Amino acid sequence: MIPEEDRGPAWLRDYGFTDFGDIAADINAMQEYAQKLAADVEHNYAPHLTGVSTAMLTRLPPPNAGFYELSSFIQAHTSVQEVTQNNVYAFGTGTNILASAAQKISTEYRGTDAFAHAKVADVHDVLGPPNAVPTITDGAA
Repeated sequence: MIPEEDRGPAWLRDYGFTDFGDIAADINAMQEYAQKLAADVEHNYAPHLTGVSTAMLTRLPPPNAGFYELSSFIQAHTSVQEVTQNNVYAFGTGTNILASAAQKISTEYRGTDAFAHAKVADVHDVLGPPNAVPTITDGAA
């Protein structure tokens, strides 16, 4: 028996144990989701990309010498601009990757027998390696 002080918090003791059974995916809903997601990027994201990008590339003027706080702020602001710019471009690319993966999975596993063969590894293969971040190569999404 494990002593009480070595058992960890009570709320965490049953972590990892579930009783809700298998997780199932609705293939038809997945295909519909993929189509709507891709259309949303095309119609609601892409038209605004250039405007957001232009706004994010606007640089603040350099501070007067000797004003450390303002210099620090401008440096932090520039860093945030760069991260935001990368995220703006990665959003379109990443969302299209997700939409394509959902479409491919729904197409490959459309038949009823396919449900028995679908594996989590298949989903991972379509989505790519975990924690993969889309990269910007030509400045376009």
